[in-house]
Amino acid sequence: MQALENFIRLSDPNIISVVLGSILITASSAVVGCFSFLKKKALVGDAVAHSVLPGICLAFIIAGNKDPLIIILGAFTTGWLSLVLIDLIAEKTKIKEDSAIAIILSVFFGIGILLLTAIQHSGNAAQSGLESFLFGKAAALVGRDLIMFSIVAGIVLLTVVLFFKELKIIAFDEAFAKSIGLPVRFLNLLLTSLTVMAVVTGIQAVGVVLMAAILITPAAAARFWTDDLFKMTLIAAFIGALAGYAGAFVSYTASNMPTGPWIVMIVSVMALLSFFIAPKRGIISRFVDQAKMKETILGENLLKELYRIAEKQGGAAQYIDIDVLNDHRQFPVRALRNKISKFQSSGLLLSDSNSIKLTDDGYEKGKRIVKLHRLWEMYLSSYLKIAPDHVHEDAETIEHIITPQIEAKLESLLDYPDMDPHNKKIPY
Repeated sequence: MQALENFIRLSDPNIISVVLGSILITASSAVVGCFSFLKKKALVGDAVAHSVLPGICLAFIIAGNKDPLIIILGAFTTGWLSLVLIDLIAEKTKIKEDSAIAIILSVFFGIGILLLTAIQHSGNAAQSGLESFLFGKAAALVGRDLIMFSIVAGIVLLTVVLFFKELKIIAFDEAFAKSIGLPVRFLNLLLTSLTVMAVVTGIQAVGVVLMAAILITPAAAARFWTDDLFKMTLIAAFIGALAGYAGAFVSYTASNMPTGPWIVMIVSVMALLSFFIAPKRGIISRFVDQAKMKETILGENLLKELYRIAEKQGGAAQYIDIDVLNDHRQFPVRALRNKISKFQSSGLLLSDSNSIKLTDDGYEKGKRIVKLHRLWEMYLSSYLKIAPDHVHEDAETIEHIITPQIEAKLESLLDYPDMDPHNKKIPY
């Protein structure tokens, strides 16, 4: 209980270093990860994370100690070099980018493991804890580390703010960026540098193996909540910061619980929840929307079919036996009964035993759906030169999503045609 109280109050300097360090690392990485995610370069973060290991080892060999500044410079150098090599290989050879990433990742990581092994057998007492860069050890963060990471994270976030508009454009359309005169090569190098800096600050907490999750997962989760890039970066930063805080909390309050893996676990759970419960894009929301659309289509097909039958019987709505209706178009029995009940309540249908009839409102709605169907058939036949016997299926789908604006455009474009390609009257 005392440990929990100390953590909440942040009364211990060690707790402050771990918590603030974790939050800075995860938030800044998440912001940069948004641009990598949108540029469809999610694997780049993984390549950089594995490529910084030889830089860390070389920096240690040169300096002889684990000075944070020297370690960061070494990691940044090899991380940046790895991205440059990936771009060169993809641009100058026939090797595709994903293959280039795999090559650079494995080669650099292999060199890093080789150097790390050599250091461990060197007898240098200062190498103790260097292996924590593989899997991270946020609990080892101290005040000096926090100052260094704060500076790097601040540089990353400030650069994103200053170049947000330009980075936004190249994230979505590099060709457009070139056409309006933006320095695309410089901006790509800038984004590359920001990615490397984000990874370099993160490896201390989560390690090279798990760093890609911190870079990309918050961005992927945030994408489910919004279509606006500015809001996406804020949401990603919040998700990353919350995961960093929660990971530090679990690590501090539970014995033998590493911070880095818990940060990754928590951010992954948050991403999974986003995949399911986010409005509009979430799996549950999309399932509900699909169910509603399916019900709407069934209802419109019912009104359309009743209108067509009425049209064949002289144009006036009459009671039609449900069995007769199913002879014209087969409907699922249960769904049909439910829809008839709802249409009765909304005043679109009248029911008498096993027969149904369109009301005036139902007749008008059915007439409009038939009109849209036949207008679209006419458009396909007249403008796309599709044979009349091939337009029906496409119209069956499109009729349900034609808006009044598109309807007016079709009428004007086709000059208010009287007949469809099958010589059936288009009702107005």
